[in-house]
Amino acid sequence: MTSIKLKFRPSKNPAKEGTLVFQLIHRRKVCRISSNCKIFNHEWDEESGQILLSSPESLRHGQLNLIRSHVEWEMQRLRKIADELEQTGGNWRAGDISKRFASCIDASQSVFNFIHAQILRKKQLGKMRCSETYQTTLNSFMRFRKGMDLTFGMIDSELMELYEAELRGQGLLRNTTSFYMRILRTNYRLAVEKGLTQDNHPFKHVYCGMDKTIKRSISFTEIKKIKELDLSQQPILDYARDMFLFSFYTRGMSFVDMAYLRKQDLKNGYLSYRRKKTGQLLTIEWTEQMQAILDKYQPNPTLYLLPIILKENGNERRQYQNQMMKINRRLKDIAALTRLSVPLSLYYSRHSWATIARRKDIPLAIISEGLGHDSETTTQIYLDSIKSWEVDKANRKILNGL
Repeated sequence: MTSIKLKFRPSKNPAKEGTLVFQLIHRRKVCRISSNCKIFNHEWDEESGQILLSSPESLRHGQLNLIRSHVEWEMQRLRKIADELEQTGGNWRAGDISKRFASCIDASQSVFNFIHAQILRKKQLGKMRCSETYQTTLNSFMRFRKGMDLTFGMIDSELMELYEAELRGQGLLRNTTSFYMRILRTNYRLAVEKGLTQDNHPFKHVYCGMDKTIKRSISFTEIKKIKELDLSQQPILDYARDMFLFSFYTRGMSFVDMAYLRKQDLKNGYLSYRRKKTGQLLTIEWTEQMQAILDKYQPNPTLYLLPIILKENGNERRQYQNQMMKINRRLKDIAALTRLSVPLSLYYSRHSWATIARRKDIPLAIISEGLGHDSETTTQIYLDSIKSWEVDKANRKILNGL
């Protein structure tokens, strides 16, 4: 077995940065590879062998996060090389890992490194969801390539057809394979812009569109059944139901926006927030149904409005993601209790609000405004003339009777 650890070579001058080093040990022989990453002495924890992150408010916090991500990426590459050498069963040394690592495709030409750099950039810009989708795509493409890197000039239509065929062979639907293809195409086009390759149109024979999907909505009667369900003896299900209803009450607010609502966003009878997805500012009239849920979970010691993120420790995104998974699982149980024929999830609240609004003859443009669809060109021309009170009136019309 080969041991690969991250070490730190401190600077003799405390005011200067030291170097992060990869230490490889194989058959008691030690080999060290210097990384391009540097940190200050006080940013390293020798006992745990990890980079210490500064407070989230610090300007250094984001930079250290990027360094940590890059180092983890390089560690993965080294472990992959070590695993490949282990499988050969030959008489090799730790230095062979170093040689292979150094002889990999030049970082400036590497597809893997290029996409990884885009992931880090998305994180730096605060586009966490986008960075996660890029990471998922990179992981999938690396598995297809069995870890073998390539240049953008090596990507052609035949390779993309083979990749699509493998994805379909895994049972993935066309919309899912298209998801991977579109992200790869975006990165390929960016590489063309940067002069890393000429455009060989490698995506011309693979599907990059979007198939229509079955609408995920339930009726007003079914929403009411969920609301009236007696869950007093099942607090976990009760909580999941409340979060689902809060989303519905707030015109199908996405769960990530719910999670990051702050107490200061609720003022003078109105809730104002910016959508994480688009940055659009939305204002919602605060109703008694919303207040009832808020009252149910007092006191709440955090700065957040709802009891989704419970600790302000820099791990807020992971908390919201874990809560979302748990709630979606529990909503399946609620669907069974109310004998719904659909796999209920948080996303149903958004589709249901829009569908119910349409059935109540609320104009499409107002529904679009209520959902925050400012990117829909088919309704955009109407949005400038719609006042927020019209959307609030529409919401009251929908909530009437609950």
